[in-house]
Amino acid sequence: MLHYPILYKCKTDCCGCTSCYSICPRKAISMVEDEEGFEYPQIDESKCVCCYKCINVCPIKEH
Repeated sequence: MLHYPILYKCKTDCCGCTSCYSICPRKAISMVEDEEGFEYPQIDESKCVCCYKCINVCPIKEH
């Protein structure tokens, strides 16, 4: 069973820098605008191969 990356649990865990979006080799991450006009990453699990490059590139997550 694949364990898909969790990019953020709440919006304050994401700065919207698009690093995860940019590094994804499968283009499985899209930036989706919320009701306030800010963009947050969303994973398309049908494309994700669980390489975790998105997690490793995140400037906010502790590695």
